[in-house]
Amino acid sequence: MREQAMDWQELTNLTRGQPFVVERVRLAGNGVAIEGEFEPPQLAQLSVEDQVFVTAFVRCHGSIKEMERIFGVSYPTIKSRLNRITQMLDFVETDPAPSRADVIDRLRRGEITAQQALSELESRT
Repeated sequence: MREQAMDWQELTNLTRGQPFVVERVRLAGNGVAIEGEFEPPQLAQLSVEDQVFVTAFVRCHGSIKEMERIFGVSYPTIKSRLNRITQMLDFVETDPAPSRADVIDRLRRGEITAQQALSELESRT
């Protein structure tokens, strides 16, 4: 008999918000199981209420006006909750520092000075 899958909300209720580690992952398509220590994704570590809030925000394409309408709260309340959730999530670098080779190439082409190149290389460490 096939076991019923547990959803994140049920897991969150069982763990009562305490950190947990996933030790076994089974691929549904082929039954392959992988064992080890896996940390759940950051969004899965949020409370159920915060997960619903983030999902609504994405579905509203980031429209705070729409969020105000859906949740029936004011702009400052939406901003406050977004700020609180933001504090719980690691920042994903979307503009990574240039590679060492890129800095040297720009220096060779005369696009930056030696001092700027040194500054960029030092800031990477």
